[in-house]
Amino acid sequence: MTTISSTPRIVLITGAGIGIGKATAKAFAALGDHVIVTDVLKVEGRAAVAEIEDAGGSAEFIELDVRSTSAVDALVADVEKRYGRLDVIIANAGIAHKAPLDVLDDDRWELTFDIDLKGIFRVVRAAVPGMRARKSGAVVALSSIMGVAYGWDEHVHYSAAKAGVVGLVRGLAVELARDGIRVNGMAPGYIRTAQLLSEENSLGPKGAEAASAFIPMGRLGEPEDIADVIVFLASNSARYMTGQTLVVDGGLLVGRY
Repeated sequence: MTTISSTPRIVLITGAGIGIGKATAKAFAALGDHVIVTDVLKVEGRAAVAEIEDAGGSAEFIELDVRSTSAVDALVADVEKRYGRLDVIIANAGIAHKAPLDVLDDDRWELTFDIDLKGIFRVVRAAVPGMRARKSGAVVALSSIMGVAYGWDEHVHYSAAKAGVVGLVRGLAVELARDGIRVNGMAPGYIRTAQLLSEENSLGPKGAEAASAFIPMGRLGEPEDIADVIVFLASNSARYMTGQTLVVDGGLLVGRY
């Protein structure tokens, strides 16, 4: 069981203005941790912080585009300078734009990889020196069931990038284990987020509800369902766990015949 932190951790979450990222920020804050909410969505990011503070939690918003190495490096350096440490990274920022092969040009492909895969690498790379010096750190990177088991038509760039996250998690975990840094992944199934409910880029509201019929647990996941498992992966309860990507999908993958 995850309990309230005796010593508040400094937790950096990318893409934390909405959806899974926002739910995760609220979950860490509820444990007494200080959460650094980052996103390109400024209004949503500040609103997430306001919700956390209204509930008695501690958080701040910093605008961040994970495509920018210089911006990522500067943010991590600032956090290290102000707080003396960065304990947890939740690398959640991502996009999933529908693009059938006949319109999937190099620019669309590169954009997805730049955010969904390279964005994770940039944040972790910037934080590793400090974590290594302290011999402590936890990273959770967001993949997807589309990266571990399913293909997704008109989203081959997304599936490929999310599969890359699984490999990145494994490689980082092995390289950083003796430095006291754990790296794990999270592969959500169908979660009720703005992305899933987008008619343009995903299932849309009707398709998302129809998906409930073939999910063994009989419902879509909620962002909080993923957030709670992310909190576990970053906690001392998962202290002997690294290099794993957990699927949280209501039984979808094991229930498909």
